[in-house]
Amino acid sequence: MREARQAHADPVLFTMTGSSCAGKSTLARVMADRLPGVAVHDFDEVGVPANPDLLWRNHTTEWWVRRALDYQGQGIDLLLTGQSPLGEILAAPSAPELDGIAVCLVDVADEPRCARLAERGNQSIRHVDAYLGWAAWHRGHARDPRHMPEVITSRSWSEMAWHRWANWTADDPRWHTDVLDTTGRPVARSAAELEHWVLTQRAAHRAGRLTLARGWV
Repeated sequence: MREARQAHADPVLFTMTGSSCAGKSTLARVMADRLPGVAVHDFDEVGVPANPDLLWRNHTTEWWVRRALDYQGQGIDLLLTGQSPLGEILAAPSAPELDGIAVCLVDVADEPRCARLAERGNQSIRHVDAYLGWAAWHRGHARDPRHMPEVITSRSWSEMAWHRWANWTADDPRWHTDVLDTTGRPVARSAAELEHWVLTQRAAHRAGRLTLARGWV
């Protein structure tokens, strides 16, 4: 989506996650103009198979973590928008090599999500229950690692290291997903909040306060 050329110390993988139609892609396009020191990419830009499954998402999550490591070697942050939740990012084989990880759940209420799915056409609206269920699961996962982990761990890629967080509880400071609710908000306001989130997480990393800095595992 947009490469970055402005290097700095302590790069971070910033991930915007969540179910479809919450506004992630729209916000990513805005961020590409507002954050010149950050490379902005969409998870699906590498290509999506006809029937994407969990294995595909696991493999592609690792691919993007490796891409983040390439940017890290250049001193560049990566802002990635997709649907991989915190638990998948942490379980990716190469995740411990990242200098910093920060995850934001971009969410929206069910009614506007349904309206946006309807605008996409019949194919999306036929699966509306699946989209709403996935959104509800994301909310629970963001709060507590013990919330139905089998949704992402069952039938997953054998290289995924779920054991890294399997024994964590909701009060573990490393289990942290910020939430940006776009319901009823203009894009400009959500974009400003997302920009503030990126800058705040970056500052926390430089100050040694980012909970998912290298060594978290």
